[in-house]
Amino acid sequence: MNDALQNTYKRLPVAFERGEGVWLWDTEGKRYLDALSGIAVCGLGHAHPRVANALCEQARTLIHTSNLYRIPLQEKLARRLCSLAGMERAFFCNSGAEANEASLKLARLHARDKGIRQPKVVVMEGSFHGRTLATLSATGNPKIQQGFEPLVEGFVQVPYGDAEAVEALAGDPDVVAILVEPITGEGGIHVPPPGYLQRLRDVADRQGWLLMLDEIQAGIGRTGHWFAFQHAGITPDVISLAKGLGNGVPIGANLVAGAATDLFTPGTHGTTFGGNPLVARAALAVLDVMQEEALCEQAARQGELLLRRLNERLGDLPGVRAVRGRGLMIGVELDRPAGELVTTALERGLILNVTAERVIRLLPPLIIHDAEVETIADTVSDLVREFLAPRQINEVTA
Repeated sequence: MNDALQNTYKRLPVAFERGEGVWLWDTEGKRYLDALSGIAVCGLGHAHPRVANALCEQARTLIHTSNLYRIPLQEKLARRLCSLAGMERAFFCNSGAEANEASLKLARLHARDKGIRQPKVVVMEGSFHGRTLATLSATGNPKIQQGFEPLVEGFVQVPYGDAEAVEALAGDPDVVAILVEPITGEGGIHVPPPGYLQRLRDVADRQGWLLMLDEIQAGIGRTGHWFAFQHAGITPDVISLAKGLGNGVPIGANLVAGAATDLFTPGTHGTTFGGNPLVARAALAVLDVMQEEALCEQAARQGELLLRRLNERLGDLPGVRAVRGRGLMIGVELDRPAGELVTTALERGLILNVTAERVIRLLPPLIIHDAEVETIADTVSDLVREFLAPRQINEVTA
């Protein structure tokens, strides 16, 4: 532990020195297959030459001027993202939490225009939207909220995937928006039931609510489409993006359409660093590579293979509650806390994560190939079988 750092993470006893594609090497020279992508960030893998060259060229030209002036690269990125998502305008910031903060401010402005003085936003149990005070308050996880009370008011929580619970709030005149992940990330990789987002879109239209989607983890190709909401064939009013957009360069984005398009005006929101020439150039390089190499399609194909292999090996195993996901956003839920598997996997040269205490979370780079998918499936299956074996033996002998 470095005593100069504030104590915010229980860091694993490894430090990485370099990366290439889906591989990382630690300071001792050991190689690891990265099935986490820096938590859904490095979709193009590590040290991608196109992103590296874009950063170097831009750093030698111009890094920052502030948003007091036009930034042509930012304008180009806005047009690209809006075209891909079917949205109208973009605001750039530095992180997913900031993108969600922008969404929540848009909901407040929407309430003002409707004459609502105590607005409410519908949020979901088990959700995660960030660690700023407002996004923490919107998050459906009491554990990470502890110690930060009083929380920001104005959130109504309902079960994730339950469209009827949202529709039941139609009689509340103070509700102005819905904030939802199209697939939960930190909450355990839950894919909602068919028709869920369509029903949320319908109730939002009927009630005049904003439908705000947190695509921070699911967006930028991870689920097999550019954005996870595209599987449902809808268009939201607000989208929050970050993670995979910069392949490791800190950038967030908030896209708007419909009733949200003109809510922000000069002076209502802003950022010093957001969308500067350096990060905009990096994000444009990411989008270029994804389009040229058809990485959305690759994510869909390789995700289907990984999900199939995991189901073949673990689907009927006692102690495995579910194997689920979409594209390269996959979770294996066990019947008990499984945090120790992170360290065990690390010892075997595989980087993964356990979220919601029991869910092995797999978010490999979108550039992954068949052989690496098979390695992940084999290693995870072996780890899970060994982890569950003592209990299975005890149940047989009891």
